[in-house]
Amino acid sequence: MLGPATRNDSFELTIDSVSKSYGSRRVLRDVTARAVAGQVLVIAGPNGSGKSTLVKMIARLIRPTDGRVLWKLDGHTLPAADARKVVGMVSPDLTFYDELSAIENLRFFAQVRGLSAGPEPADSLLDRFELGGRGRDLVGAYSSGMKQRLKYAFALMHDPPLLLLDEPTANLDERGVALVHDAIAQARLSRCIVIATNEPEEVRLGDVIIQLGA
Repeated sequence: MLGPATRNDSFELTIDSVSKSYGSRRVLRDVTARAVAGQVLVIAGPNGSGKSTLVKMIARLIRPTDGRVLWKLDGHTLPAADARKVVGMVSPDLTFYDELSAIENLRFFAQVRGLSAGPEPADSLLDRFELGGRGRDLVGAYSSGMKQRLKYAFALMHDPPLLLLDEPTANLDERGVALVHDAIAQARLSRCIVIATNEPEEVRLGDVIIQLGA
């Protein structure tokens, strides 16, 4: 099990011959890849090729039909039960409570993860993504771009060794994209990062690239 002094730089992700079917429809077939802390794994492919499905399997939110996804820390395999500590995720499926403020949302999810406070205080994370002046505002008043930046504060608040970014710059303006790219550059120093994208600039970040639908 992960403890409070987790060393992110020893993390390893293995995707071992993963396939996924829904009834007779095969979404993914025999996908294999490996990435470690300090590397970016990019999942590219056209819409409907299974990018988001693969991200969810890497997060161990859904199970593969065949194959397996492994997380290792210091050479020891981690169970799916550690997902709240292992994974930081930015996804179109992630939603917040509109009737709560940004800070209230972050503190609530910290409690769900079993944290009394994140390694970085909520205020500091909001400042990092230029939401500091709006932290007490209800999330229901946020624009789509502000909500996307809030997802990064949520994903990083527990210092996860694995960062999963599905459509990482969706709904962002030029400044928001720059903030996200800076965050990715900082995160890759100590984390394993998975990016599902079709943006050429983001595909080029990949040390390991999975091309789906080819």
